[in-house]
Amino acid sequence: MMKRVITMLLAFGLIVTSALPALASIDVYKFHSAKEEKTFQDLTATLRCPKCQNNTIADSNATLAQDMRQKVFEMLEEGKSKQEVIDYMIARYGNFVTYDPPLMASTLVLWMGPFLFILVGFTVLVVRSRKTEDAKKKTKLAADEEVRLKELLNEMEQQEKAEQHPQNKNGKVKS
Repeated sequence: MMKRVITMLLAFGLIVTSALPALASIDVYKFHSAKEEKTFQDLTATLRCPKCQNNTIADSNATLAQDMRQKVFEMLEEGKSKQEVIDYMIARYGNFVTYDPPLMASTLVLWMGPFLFILVGFTVLVVRSRKTEDAKKKTKLAADEEVRLKELLNEMEQQEKAEQHPQNKNGKVKS
């Protein structure tokens, strides 16, 4: 009897948990025209979710994105233009909500950063390549220094040969 009750509770739990995805909320909006729906879709695809940061408000399931979609819908219902909706979102959430921030003092690093990075990298390469050329020039010896070096090397070789084959005063090799 107890096994039946446990089995029935487990079956009921599986049925309930398998039905949970059906309870997920889906936004349904009624538009007056196809143009209004297209504008809504364009806006929600171009505005970034401040919470998710890399998703549009159309792709995000965050509560903030849902609120933003609702506000876009309401503003379009009021007859606001696309630019007015974008301006409202920027005023409320900052330039971050657009994927293409305007060129301002606060966003100058975003716009100039890649160019500065390339310029600094190129400069480092040029400076390093010139340093290696200078180092090669410094290592070259003058002609008289080369002659002196060869003489020293010859003397060292003769000393090594003399140490390997010791001779007595008569010039005979010792055994």
